[in-house]
Amino acid sequence: MKRRRSSAPTTPLADALARVGDRWTLLVVAALLEGPKRFNELQEELAGIAPNVLSARLKALTEQALVVAQPYSERPPRFAYELSESGRELAGALRLLADWGARTGAGAEPYRHETCGSALEARWWCPTCGVVVDDPDEDDLVYV
Repeated sequence: MKRRRSSAPTTPLADALARVGDRWTLLVVAALLEGPKRFNELQEELAGIAPNVLSARLKALTEQALVVAQPYSERPPRFAYELSESGRELAGALRLLADWGARTGAGAEPYRHETCGSALEARWWCPTCGVVVDDPDEDDLVYV
C-alpha cells in the first residue's frame, strides 16, 4: 500500500510559482506586456522556444485567465494573445526579477529614473498607514 504524501503548507509564493514559475511562462508574460501579439510574433521574440512549448504555455496562461486569446481567423483558427488585467499585475514582479538579475548578473543595467538617471529601487509600504518597511523580517510580513 502506498502512503500519500501530505501536501506542504500553501504560501502566496508557492501559489504564484505553481502558476508562472518556469522560464518560458515568465518570458511570454514579459513579451505580452508590450501589447497583444500573434503566435509567430511571440515565437520570433522568444528565441529558442519550441512551438509546442509556446503553445502549451499560452494554453496554460489562458486557462488561468492571465492571457486572453482573441481569434482573428476561423480557418485555420488563429489567435492574438494579450494579457488580462490579472496578467498585467505580474509586471511589478517581473520588474523586481529583472532588477535582481541586473544587480547580480553580468552586463544587464537596472531600471533608471528618466529624469535624473539614478537606479530605481523597490520598497514595501503599507497603503493604509503609509509606513515604509525597509527591512521586513518575519514579524512584519503576515500571509493571511
